[in-house]
Amino acid sequence: MRPRSILRQRLLAMIAATLPLLMLALPLRAAELQIGGATVSITPEQPVPLSGQMHTRIARTVASPVTATALALESRDGDKVLDQAIMVSCDLVAIREGILEMVRERIKPRLADFDVHKLFLNATHTHTAPVMTEGVYDLPAEGIIQPAEYVEFLADRVAEAAVNAWQSRKSGSVGWGLGHAAVAVNRRSVYVGGSAQMYGATNTPNFRGLEGYEDHGVEVLCFWDGAGKLFATAINVACPSQEVEGESAVNADFWHQVRESLRAKHGQDLLVLGWTGAAGDQSPHLMFRIAAEERMRKLRGRTRLEELAGRIVAAWEEAYEGASQERHTDAVLVHHVQTLELPERIVTAQEAQQLTAKVAAMAQDPSKKRWMLWHQAALDRFERQQTAGPKPYLMEMHAIRLGDIAIATNSFELFTDFGIQIKARSPALQTFVIQLAGPGSYVPSERAAQGGGYSAIVESNEVGPEGGQVLTDRTVEALNTLWPSP
Repeated sequence: MRPRSILRQRLLAMIAATLPLLMLALPLRAAELQIGGATVSITPEQPVPLSGQMHTRIARTVASPVTATALALESRDGDKVLDQAIMVSCDLVAIREGILEMVRERIKPRLADFDVHKLFLNATHTHTAPVMTEGVYDLPAEGIIQPAEYVEFLADRVAEAAVNAWQSRKSGSVGWGLGHAAVAVNRRSVYVGGSAQMYGATNTPNFRGLEGYEDHGVEVLCFWDGAGKLFATAINVACPSQEVEGESAVNADFWHQVRESLRAKHGQDLLVLGWTGAAGDQSPHLMFRIAAEERMRKLRGRTRLEELAGRIVAAWEEAYEGASQERHTDAVLVHHVQTLELPERIVTAQEAQQLTAKVAAMAQDPSKKRWMLWHQAALDRFERQQTAGPKPYLMEMHAIRLGDIAIATNSFELFTDFGIQIKARSPALQTFVIQLAGPGSYVPSERAAQGGGYSAIVESNEVGPEGGQVLTDRTVEALNTLWPSP
């Protein structure tokens, strides 16, 4: 082949390789980005039962307030609206069934120019926020705010934040960045023979390792007003906020310290949205090297919450350094909402037999009510599957493009393996995965289901590994539609 022909082929190959990257950077349509935000307290003023454990806890004090923080986005071409979104981060264990619909009902008559289906809520998964479901715990009849009462209060306050955020929107800019922080620890210990246990001992001869990967990336969005002042940020960390999960006071966990630290430097009005990434098998609890970690923490004079928050804030500053150099006033905003049908996890006859024995053993002990109901729910599912067959789990998913970045939600405590798949396969420059934008329940990886243990057994999963893969594939498909092929 002649040298000129070889050169031509190489040039064409370079163009073919570069063109998709160039297309990725091109906006679908130039638009003005309008941004608004608001935050409200969702802390009850009365004693309240706390969610997140298998026993009853009544909080009579507040260690730190729990809040709901809303961010409103709208892209406009002149007077024409191109797309919209309102995202509300809540210091809750999950977004229980019915709460999203209640908030939508409240804002619909107040926001005639907003499509309420483009509102989503997410929980930071603090285990020291109020109970939202009746009948789960044995609760006193008086002297506390009951779950149904709290839900009404919650829906009113979240709706208030969403309305205020939408009505305050003005022209602004957005930037994105990436930092790193060692906050999450894989909490599933694996032993000889392949069995696994959440928070299992790691200092025993049969311990063979932690089960899965840990995602230490800290994905950051920053928003500035028209005068160039930073007024809001969203921080995506693949770790639930449950460091103080066993305590009995209302507490936003490490997100409170994150907010206070950032506000001390960037202004007390700074809005901070906590987004928990795919982290069903992660937590901030130490699994090994505990004594050395605690020694260093004490030498630095920090509480454990301050230690975790300090790492997140340092990662945020790392991301902010880059994000602030590229501020976009005309970032593309595309927001797709769809309902996915996911296969539910099948309860086998052998599992049903074991469940029956567990329910019978716990039924006579009031202190085991929460555990008994947990096992009973899976047994009820078995009986329904035997008579009516399995039914798909319906999950609302939001897929958003904002400039070069993608946002994808799910309802679950999604194991990190799936989050890594979504990020690796996404067409976006950077992808934010937000879990617990719904009622929750674990979705384990295949290897976790094989290992068993809490979070990967049938009681823990309405959707199993098969459904997790369907969720992952459908999410990637949705993101691909936001980046059309050249």
